[in-house]
Amino acid sequence: MNTEEPDFKDVKALRKQAEKILQQKKAQARLDEANEADAKKLLHELQVHQIELEMQNEELQKAYDTAEEALKKYTLVYDQAPMGFVTLESDGTISELNFAAAEMLGDRRFSLMGSIFKLHILEESKSSFARFFNKVYTSHKKESCKVMLGGDNETPHQVYLEGIVIENDTKCLLSMINVSQLK
Repeated sequence: MNTEEPDFKDVKALRKQAEKILQQKKAQARLDEANEADAKKLLHELQVHQIELEMQNEELQKAYDTAEEALKKYTLVYDQAPMGFVTLESDGTISELNFAAAEMLGDRRFSLMGSIFKLHILEESKSSFARFFNKVYTSHKKESCKVMLGGDNETPHQVYLEGIVIENDTKCLLSMINVSQLK
């Protein structure tokens, strides 16, 4: 507002001052209305965005639940399969195996992880396994062989192995079937 003291005797100056004040009030009202409209528009956009996020969250939760269910099924099938599954690193180290494979190798599953697979093969089958393992990595096709497994206090048994390279040639997936029982 104006800090000058209006002259109340001068009607024209008084009117001019009143019109000026009225214009300022109208301008302030328009500014307040614009700010209120902007605030309402912003609130609307935030509410719409919040609903979009809630919908996306519901979809993500459904996808997570589906993935969790698939993981449970995969884990059950992998762990409880009647045949052995072993994942070997390119150096022959066991990185993963199921319970059937652990039983064929004669030790607990988690004790075998990180061990060298070849150490569980009897001496007479090591060269056959070495050729097989090399061929898996060079042919990039499914290969197979038979080897004799057995530990210090175990009865040796023959297993049929099938292997294929996975994960950009960094790992070998083996399936193992105990064929000693079939003879």
